[in-house]
Order: sequence, then C-alpha cells, then structure tokens
Amino acid sequence: MKKTIIISAIALCFSVVSVNAKSMNETVKDYSVEAVVQVSPFCVSIAKGDLETVKKLISLGADINKKSNGMTPVMYAAKYNRTDILKFLIAKGAKLKTKCPKGLTAVKYAERSNAKEALAILKDALA
Repeated sequence: MKKTIIISAIALCFSVVSVNAKSMNETVKDYSVEAVVQVSPFCVSIAKGDLETVKKLISLGADINKKSNGMTPVMYAAKYNRTDILKFLIAKGAKLKTKCPKGLTAVKYAERSNAKEALAILKDALA
C-alpha cells in the first residue's frame, strides 16, 4: 500500500511538471563569435617541430619575426624546445630580444618550459 501511494505521488509530480512545462522558441538574433587565440600556420609548424614546412613557408615569404598570438616564431621554438628550427631561425636572422605582451623573451620561454637545449642555443647566439 505504501509503495502504491509513493509511486502514485511521483507519477502525479511528473504529470504536473510536464503539463506546466512551457516550450521556449525564441531565436537569438544578435550574437557574435570571436576567436580569442589565433596562431599562424607558420608558428603551428614550429610548435609541431616540422622543419621542412618551416623551411618551405620561409621560402614562400613567411616573416620570421612576425608575432602570432603575441609570440614570435623564435619564442615558439624556444618554448617547445625545437632546437633544429631554432638554429635555422637564428641563421635566417630572427630577432632574439623581442618581447611578447607579457614582457617575456625567447630566453624566458625556454627557461619557463625547462627547454635546456634551446636555452643553451639562445645564450650562445646572444653572446
């Protein structure tokens, strides 16, 4: 008997809720979507460690000092410890003392990422 009363009460609650439910068919007309992070394909190739793509993009005219998401290509190479790409960028004349909006240089990115090999290459290039 108790089970029947409890089940009936639960069923009554569900039926009251579904009867009182109101569907909302409002359309949103004024909205905008904005990408917050926009990293260039050149810097994505550096982060992935794809030296051949980096060489090809530079031969096609990619700027080796152009910032992407506030960071230069050298900063990406230092952050992700891409030593072969870092050496290549330095040989091509990349600026090593440029700072990002946070005030960090490629050396600081290498230090924060514990990229010891990249840090050594950067310090040699700056010396």
